[in-house]
Amino acid sequence: MGLFDRIRRVVSANLNDMVSKAEDPEKMLEQAIIEMQEDLVQLRQGVAQAIAAQKRTEKQYNDAQNEINKWQRNAQLALQKGDENLARQALERKKTFTESGTALKASLEQQTVQVETLKRNLIQLESKISEAKTKKEMLKARITAAKAQEQLEGMVRGMNTSSAMAAFERMEEKVLMQEARAQSAAELAGADLEQQFARLEASSDVDDELAALKAQISLPGATPNQQQLPPETSAPKSNQQSEVVDAELESLRKQLDQM
Repeated sequence: MGLFDRIRRVVSANLNDMVSKAEDPEKMLEQAIIEMQEDLVQLRQGVAQAIAAQKRTEKQYNDAQNEINKWQRNAQLALQKGDENLARQALERKKTFTESGTALKASLEQQTVQVETLKRNLIQLESKISEAKTKKEMLKARITAAKAQEQLEGMVRGMNTSSAMAAFERMEEKVLMQEARAQSAAELAGADLEQQFARLEASSDVDDELAALKAQISLPGATPNQQQLPPETSAPKSNQQSEVVDAELESLRKQLDQM
């Protein structure tokens, strides 16, 4: 392609598609097919005109042959009638049409070759246009894929990966903290429940022991091993025992308060 052809193609492409860039591959392919289709239309018109001219020349040639045959018969008829002068005139007219027929035959042969050449060119151009359309679709798909890949790579380059990962790490840390708080609350709840049951068991043991102690003291006929209250002998001794009991009770209360 020459320089001027390239300039003409770029200008034509810009006129047909003002949105696209001048050197856009997809637009250039589309413009090339448009130009090929325009050439196809012109070539079809040229083929049609050449065929019409061929038919016209062929008719003229056939007419000339008919005239040649006619004047040939006329010359023979004139000789048969004994009119040599009329036969000569008929042969002169035949000669004129013969010369014209010879020229028309040469022109017809040339036009036939030209028409056949134009037909072959037309078939080749139609085939090239079909092939160009197929290639255009393939290249268009490749261009689209390349643009998508380029856009994707640009998006990847523009992403702040470190910031995104930091955000994920912060969220993960929050989730871990929340899970830890939930687990701690569950453990505390379980421990508190165990302590409550332990207190209940301890309280039950004390109550049972207290009840047993009351039964030993209040039941008559206790065994020698059971603790019995000493008999009352005199008031001073009773007071002394009372003071001892009070001291023991006070000591027991202090121990209980310190627990």
